[in-house]
Amino acid sequence: MKVALTAASALMLSTYAAHAGALDRTGQSVAVLFEKGRYAEFSFGSVSPSVSGVGTAGVGGGSSGNMSEDYLQFGAAYKADINDTWSYALIFDKPFGANVDYPTGTGYFAAGSTAEFDSNAITGILQYNLPTNLSFYGGIRLQTIAAEAVIPFVSGYSADGDRDFGVGYLAGVAYERPDIALRVSLTYNSKIEHELDTVETSIALGGPNASTTPIDTPQSLNLEFQSGIAKDTLLFGSVRWTDWSEFEITPTNYQTLTGGGSLVSYNGDIVTYTLGLGRRINDTWAVAATVGYEEPIGGFTTNLGPTDGQTSLGLAATYTKGNMKISGGVRYVMIDTTETRAGAVAPAGVFRDNDALGFGIRIGYYF
Repeated sequence: MKVALTAASALMLSTYAAHAGALDRTGQSVAVLFEKGRYAEFSFGSVSPSVSGVGTAGVGGGSSGNMSEDYLQFGAAYKADINDTWSYALIFDKPFGANVDYPTGTGYFAAGSTAEFDSNAITGILQYNLPTNLSFYGGIRLQTIAAEAVIPFVSGYSADGDRDFGVGYLAGVAYERPDIALRVSLTYNSKIEHELDTVETSIALGGPNASTTPIDTPQSLNLEFQSGIAKDTLLFGSVRWTDWSEFEITPTNYQTLTGGGSLVSYNGDIVTYTLGLGRRINDTWAVAATVGYEEPIGGFTTNLGPTDGQTSLGLAATYTKGNMKISGGVRYVMIDTTETRAGAVAPAGVFRDNDALGFGIRIGYYF
């Protein structure tokens, strides 16, 4: 069953390596905490989204071209037991991100608009294991974010937000039954508050103008589960709720120019569902498959984030040799239709038939 478990772990990597909802890129899983003994891993992901739309008559029509750039993901984690009761883990990830680049020369109203959101986080977790198979864990997350944007169709606006440091926390509880490969964990991740020193410029307001932009990365709740359902077969999945309705990026000058608008905001929270099966083939190989779903929020999306809802399919395999395991996964995402607005024009763009393809690889070693 152990090999089937590692294949499921690889698939969860590819699940979040392929364009999750809003700015979510890793899902903030704590699965490494449940590895046996002393363990280290490194992960790499490559994602190729294809997101394009067509302008309505109110903004002159035109096709946007692919406005979502390819991006890479990196991660690392280390887990160890202090004794029979206490364990700890250290996790590095890039939990949130965005890469927007509308091609120029398309005739689309947002042509030439660009934006980037980058984050890095280090999480330290301490776990207390009871003899009843119940465990409690908690920890601190240290996070940095930076953001920048160029929006030519809003009075030649641009903003550059310096990297800022913030601190958050997580807390969780888990129950395990190793004899049937059962594990259920529930993890709360707090929001993390940031204030970015921002330089803004625009034709109407001039500049450069210095301001401060508050950005709070959202709180979330992760339910992760797995259980053996037959010999060498594992059922696994997760439900992740993220409080995106409270997230916004609203620099001072941009708010003035647009009468209260935000560069990025969301109409509601996002719940991501994942369900999969893992199967051990032999002592060396295991495979897994998954389906994922995010229900659309509805309403108009912002021009820097024209996606809303998705369905995904994923495959993964794990090769185990001695103390090393190498896991790889691929995930295909079908992105639902959404509409954007531009000032009083709504809809301004219609985005449909979009998708993303992600690949992930993870190398783990038991000491």
